[in-house]
Amino acid sequence: MLRAISAAAAILVAGLGVAFAAGKAEHPEDYPFSFESPVGGYDMAAVQRGFQVYQQVCSNCHAMSHLSYRHLGQEGGPFALYMVRNHESGEMEPHVGKPAHGGSFVDVTDNPYVRAIASAVTISDIDPNSGQITDRPGRISDRFRRPFPNEIAARASNGGAYPVDLSVITSARHGGADYVRSLLMGYTGEVEGTLYHNRYFPGGKIAMAPPLAEGAVPYADGSPTTVEQYATDVTTFLQWAADPHMEERKRMGLVVLAFLAALAALLYLAYKQVWRGESH
Repeated sequence: MLRAISAAAAILVAGLGVAFAAGKAEHPEDYPFSFESPVGGYDMAAVQRGFQVYQQVCSNCHAMSHLSYRHLGQEGGPFALYMVRNHESGEMEPHVGKPAHGGSFVDVTDNPYVRAIASAVTISDIDPNSGQITDRPGRISDRFRRPFPNEIAARASNGGAYPVDLSVITSARHGGADYVRSLLMGYTGEVEGTLYHNRYFPGGKIAMAPPLAEGAVPYADGSPTTVEQYATDVTTFLQWAADPHMEERKRMGLVVLAFLAALAALLYLAYKQVWRGESH
């Protein structure tokens, strides 16, 4: 009996060792994103480029069901529009992204850039007259277009694998933005059946084919069109999508800390005034 228990324990330990070994993956590269420091913010140019990568590449398989197109043009969004006075002509001119000084925010309903992004997408909807499913141009109030109508269709189009929703992927994965960026660059080029080897994916094999390729997405601002640049930009966009109010929260935190520091100084001075002349 004792031998049988010992043998079973040995088999269990060996099995666990294999399981743990199968789950091993390289530690994600520690990349210095601009938003990681306590006072850091988003590189909005990178967020804009990252949205372009998502729109042209990732959105073919992955949904972002927590986001609506209007979020892109709200204050703090990558396509927020401001009217800024031109100091030379004195005219008010549109400026995408929060300007360094001044500027008045344009409501997202009047933002032509966000309207253009939304209207370029085809949304399946129910016709209010016939009750039949019909296609229409997107509106800013629509959520990001889903690439598949349901999970069954998504799995059928991806060899049984289900493409995850990317709305909060950087918050949902251990390693956050560093993990997502490393994963996108971690393909070794080896293929085993329908699985692709990836150094940073647990187990080393992933059903998603390498999504990024050199020169696949042209950048109008002259940024490098490399896999590393694409991975960095789309990860920055996904981080913004998961935490769009980060900059506002950090600013509020700094104000609160400054207030607490001033309050502590006043309390100390009050303490010294009340207890002056007393020995303790």
